[in-house]
Amino acid sequence: MRIKSVLLCLSAAAALGSTFANATPILVNGNFESTTNGGNKQLSSHVTNRADRTTLTGWTSSNGNDGGYNFVLDSTIANTWDSAIWLRDNGNGYTASPGGGNVFASDAVYWPGVLSQTVTGLTIGKAYTLTFDYAMAQQSGFSGVNKQNYWEVGFGNATQQTQGLDLADGGFSGWKTASMTFTATGVSEVLSFLAKGIAPGAPPFMLLDDVALEAAVPEPATWTMLLGGLGLLAFLARRRMVAPV
Repeated sequence: MRIKSVLLCLSAAAALGSTFANATPILVNGNFESTTNGGNKQLSSHVTNRADRTTLTGWTSSNGNDGGYNFVLDSTIANTWDSAIWLRDNGNGYTASPGGGNVFASDAVYWPGVLSQTVTGLTIGKAYTLTFDYAMAQQSGFSGVNKQNYWEVGFGNATQQTQGLDLADGGFSGWKTASMTFTATGVSEVLSFLAKGIAPGAPPFMLLDDVALEAAVPEPATWTMLLGGLGLLAFLARRRMVAPV
């Protein structure tokens, strides 16, 4: 009985240690700051020398033909005419992303493209937590109410979606933080984002920033098992020390 308990304890400790060993971010360029041809431009599906196009390091933007109507914008100037896409800011509360700097922007209605990255070094059967910031804004010069726009997120064969965002004419949704948990079915999985919606307003740009993927935090039951096992080890060691010769 003692041996079985000790083995269970060691197994829990090993599993927890493995979780922490993989707890660092494993995504490339999750803040979209690294580009191949500068920022504040429309995205191409491949590295290009076109002055008006760029790509995001580590990511692929594609609608099957080209990069789609996707952009990398500087969120600090996206509400000005200096931006590749000028987002409306008529006292609607527009703010730069919480992380500042670049954001990924995609029109959910007009030729949206999938943003994807192949993540490697995963452990099969392990749970991973994906977090990111997102918002919705309307392009200057356009009008209309936007409803239920969201990010469809893929991880391998699994898909989840963010809360749908509604936007009044000329409004700004404010920044939201999403958290999703996926279980790896292979040592590498494709992570993808696709803007979706049925909004009649135009154009509803979905914004994305600060994407991070980490091994999921252990459940409280795991902590309890580990601490209980360590306590049992200490008890057995003490009994062995005081046992009569």
